[in-house]
Amino acid sequence: MSATLGAMPAWAGNQKEEAMADSVRLALSKAISDPRPPKPSFNNIDERIRYLHWLGEMSVRLKRRIPDYQSRIELLETIWYESKRAGLDPALVMGLMQVESAFRKYATSVVGARGYMQVMPFWSRVIGDGDAKKLFQMQTNLRYGCSILRMYIDMEKGDLYLALGRYNGSRGKPEYPNAVLANWKNWEYTPPR
Repeated sequence: MSATLGAMPAWAGNQKEEAMADSVRLALSKAISDPRPPKPSFNNIDERIRYLHWLGEMSVRLKRRIPDYQSRIELLETIWYESKRAGLDPALVMGLMQVESAFRKYATSVVGARGYMQVMPFWSRVIGDGDAKKLFQMQTNLRYGCSILRMYIDMEKGDLYLALGRYNGSRGKPEYPNAVLANWKNWEYTPPR
């Protein structure tokens, strides 16, 4: 990827640094500091087969955006793991990533949000170790992004529209939530029978 492509601005709003209870800050900090690698585990062979079908289908869909097979598979494995870990649908996370960064690892918005999920640097200080450069690392970015999105969904009592607006810093405006919800549909997966 050329430096020009990596430096293109992304469509991120301006996530707000909000006051949060110490228990919420501690839970988020604990969630992002979990050292486990993004390797899924399955309770039975059927779950593993469904996952492998999903991985194959998503790899085909994402190939145009990420031509390198190994990079694409690592990203998809991490999306699956971090989505499931946060209790999110991987298709929702992929829809958000498509809108936020167009699946560009080094995307940076005009307000400074970074990486695939366009995480604002203040989060590294609030719940992390203070090193905002790590937000360009794939697993770190997805772990932060999925954990933050989960927190906003919980804060909004399950209202995904409001949670997405809060994630983007555009709460109450329809453009961003509508774009993510539309792109979510593009990444939905129905397993073969």
